[in-house]
Amino acid sequence: MTGLLSIDEHKLLVVPQGEFSLKRNPHDERLQAWDAADEFLLNHADETRLLSGRGRVLILNDAFGALAVALASHRLYSWSDSFLAQKALRDNLLANGYPVDQVRTNSTIEFPTTAVDSVLIKIPKTLALLEHQLYALRALLHHDSRVVAAGMARNIHSSTLNLFETILGPTATTRAFKKSRLILVERDQSINEGQSRFPDSYELHVERDYRIVNHASLFSRDRLDSGSRFLLEHMPVGEQYSRIVDLGCGNGVLGLIAAALNPGSTLLFCDESYMAVASARENYHNAFAIRREAEFRVCDCLQGIDSESRDLVLINPPFHQQHSIGDNIAWQMFKDARRVLRKGGELRIVGNRHLAYHARLKKLFGNCTTIAANKKFVILDAIR
Repeated sequence: MTGLLSIDEHKLLVVPQGEFSLKRNPHDERLQAWDAADEFLLNHADETRLLSGRGRVLILNDAFGALAVALASHRLYSWSDSFLAQKALRDNLLANGYPVDQVRTNSTIEFPTTAVDSVLIKIPKTLALLEHQLYALRALLHHDSRVVAAGMARNIHSSTLNLFETILGPTATTRAFKKSRLILVERDQSINEGQSRFPDSYELHVERDYRIVNHASLFSRDRLDSGSRFLLEHMPVGEQYSRIVDLGCGNGVLGLIAAALNPGSTLLFCDESYMAVASARENYHNAFAIRREAEFRVCDCLQGIDSESRDLVLINPPFHQQHSIGDNIAWQMFKDARRVLRKGGELRIVGNRHLAYHARLKKLFGNCTTIAANKKFVILDAIR
């Protein structure tokens, strides 16, 4: 299928289903929008006629839409916790001549409720998310449903296979293809014990006790990560911080404590993860009930937020996207933060010392102050 955008802008995936022009979101010309596991799964689907004559197909964790675009002629539902992955899917559908609604997608953390005939799974970075998904699949599978999972071999462990076998039924793994493997799953209808243990929670004490809820995809679900804890020790406090953003909010702890320390403030929680925003919403409401309102958005950084409309942006930036390491997302966060801050507004971040964020912030803002540092992390402040 001929792409509508130039090959210079998109890389070309060549599989039995056709040739597809694809790009990542955010775009990174150094990286392609699929891996060998996507190729292996698409080749397997063609060779075994996996989807031939079959009805509803569910795809889980399709990083940038490679699977869904290649199989777009089928009745697809693609579930992803990532807003960026869904945006990449829509962009790649358009680039390959399909309407954006060719593939149905989720807009919340909820799974589809209709039975499915085939399930294609990309192994997620978080094993807890896979566990939660497999329990959810039980309600969607009938006795003839087919389940195939794919991942790079380095990301498939005995614990991964044990989850499939414990929750769904017997598994078999294929030989490696370009360092990737497939997991072929046979649903055993007699296995019905147990249920998802997510969301889970932990206790946090910062001047008072908080119960912090975490849905399955979140980082550091059993305790506060050390970077966020360090930033909490250096949280800005003052009447000038009336409109605060917790960008890349995760479970919302930074914004939650900022709200508690700045009682006159209003909060905006943003993340590209549906489960993160759901966790942040629940934690904020548990802490403040109906006494304080806040806004919660699943979005691409701060797109859609008015320029020069905020006083303080808090960020504990990620340095990976799925299994890839990079700073593209952090850099976009910094640029969006500068745009939405009023003149004199403040960006405060915590980052690993070796990432040298101070150089980027100084280039972008014209200033950067080190607030605190320890052996692993640094707290940086930049003024608009």
